Amino acid sequence: MIEPELQTRLRQLARDAINQELRNETPPPLAVNQWPAAARAPGASFVTLKRNGQLRGCIGNIEAHEPLVQSIRDNAISAAFRDPRFAPLAADELADLELELSVLTTPYPISVASCEELARQLRPNIDGLILSAHGRRGLFLPQVWESLPQANEFIAQLKRKAHLPDAIEPPELQCELFQVQHF
Repeated sequence: MIEPELQTRLRQLARDAINQELRNETPPPLAVNQWPAAARAPGASFVTLKRNGQLRGCIGNIEAHEPLVQSIRDNAISAAFRDPRFAPLAADELADLELELSVLTTPYPISVASCEELARQLRPNIDGLILSAHGRRGLFLPQVWESLPQANEFIAQLKRKAHLPDAIEPPELQCELFQVQHF
């Protein structure tokens, strides 16, 4: 659990990284050892950017392969400037930029016989979902439930996002769940 004070520091780190990139400044080396243990531990994160309630960028990693603080800084820069769905962030967009950080739990496989069974087991607004098959993978954070509140539609849209056939079903379709702490 990330405590409120650390949440504030991590959000500021993400915002500072975006500002530095906008000014074409090289960010200073990250002094990981000066952060609390929760930020130094390996962590997976997503950084979501919105303007006027609309998605403006979202990049993250599923596996915890570096300190959480490093993951957040790297993903903030990538969400702002490297999300292929959007043009790089411009300086005039900063003033009304909303920034949300999501810290992921380790994904775990779920064994289901069908997408219908998967839909019954999903917990709206709690579970994030990863679907994969044929070398393709897609992920929805739990926050996506806000715009896709029906489990069957949540699954169908995630299949489309991952460029998987609509008719694909488990066991050919691998399913993993995870949860997040977002702030």
